[in-house]
Amino acid sequence: MDATTLEARHLTLSGPDRARLEDLSLSFGPGQLVGLIGPNGAGKTTLLRLLAGLLTPQHGSVLLGGQPLHQLSAAARARRISYLAQGADVHWPLPTEAVVALGRLPHGDGRRPADRRAIARAMAATGTQGFTGRRVDRLSGGERLKVLLARALAVEAPILLADEPVAALDPAHQLDVMDLLKALAGDGRLVVAVLHDLGLAARFCDRLVLLAEGRLIADGPPEAVLTPDRLARAYGIRALHGQADGHLLVVPWARTRMSEQSRETTICLTHPSPDMRMQQAR
Repeated sequence: MDATTLEARHLTLSGPDRARLEDLSLSFGPGQLVGLIGPNGAGKTTLLRLLAGLLTPQHGSVLLGGQPLHQLSAAARARRISYLAQGADVHWPLPTEAVVALGRLPHGDGRRPADRRAIARAMAATGTQGFTGRRVDRLSGGERLKVLLARALAVEAPILLADEPVAALDPAHQLDVMDLLKALAGDGRLVVAVLHDLGLAARFCDRLVLLAEGRLIADGPPEAVLTPDRLARAYGIRALHGQADGHLLVVPWARTRMSEQSRETTICLTHPSPDMRMQQAR
């Protein structure tokens, strides 16, 4: 088995502060850009953290290259799996290049010539060389996110797990980052990213994994996953489908009738009418 193969076997995890996953099995191989998609609370971040070894499943296991992930030391995991967390909050008054250099810690103290070259490559790939000397806590949210992506790339791990890597970026920089993730996969790395933008997911991903309520709804190429029936089932939406430059184009357009009725029911329960309040009082 390839050392870059990441496998989830019958993962189950639930709790009061995280999304529930139920008996989820998936396998990921090198050279793929995989998008994890689904509505809020579907379990995407929970799955990504399980794959990174940051959470322990109640049942099931994660295998890296056929070896149980929990048998590897934290340093060994960090050299093989790079993780970009959700959000761009950074409160350290550190120069940008020092934050990127943290990505080299799994390999040592980060002072070798090889480390400096890796840091330079990561900053060049993310367009953050111009931030050198600037404090990271004084950058914009989008700029900080690119710095954190550079830190993740500086590890030069064969696997990158990224949680909403384009969430704080404007459209042009979203395209830049997705192009970069696609290129990493083209170079043989495994890239798994949580995405909310269905258009970007359809345009760039080789494979999509659609989750809802902790369960697998669909797994396959974008054309097979982003069907009207599955979008209605998972998101409660209708979408426009088309083609652009030879790629699937998906634009969320409206709620389905069922989701609208569900929303109206929620509003009624949250803001009951005077008659309802009188009945409840009785």
